[in-house]
Amino acid sequence: MKEFGELEAAIMDALWKADRPLVVREVRETMAYDRDVAYTTVMTVANILYHKGLLEREKAGRAWRYWPHESREEYSARMMNEVLSGCGDPGTTMLRFIENFTDEEMTRLHNALHEIRVRRGIAS
Repeated sequence: MKEFGELEAAIMDALWKADRPLVVREVRETMAYDRDVAYTTVMTVANILYHKGLLEREKAGRAWRYWPHESREEYSARMMNEVLSGCGDPGTTMLRFIENFTDEEMTRLHNALHEIRVRRGIAS
C-alpha cells in the first residue's frame, strides 16, 4: 500500500481542499505544513506526485497547474481495496475492521450498503 510522506500529504491535502487547480505557488501558500518549504521543493514533490499518477497538470504560463487525479474519497477507497487484496483472508480482515465500528459508523455502513443495493437494483 502506498502512503504519503508528510510533504506529499500536505500537498495532496491542499489540492483536495482547493476548488480549482493550483499552481505550485498557490499550493505552497495554502498547504498546512509545520516548516517553511522552498518553492522548488514543493515543485519537485508535485512533479513526483504527477509521475506517480496522483496528480494531473497543465501548463499555466511558465508554471504547471495541478489538480488531484482522483478525489480524497476515491483515493482512500482504492487504498482500502489494496489492503483487502493484499491480506490473507479479506472476509476476516473486513470483519475485524467492522467490529471496531462505533454505532454511528455502523449506521453509515448500513446506509452505504442500502445505497449500493438500490443502485444495483437489488431489493433490501
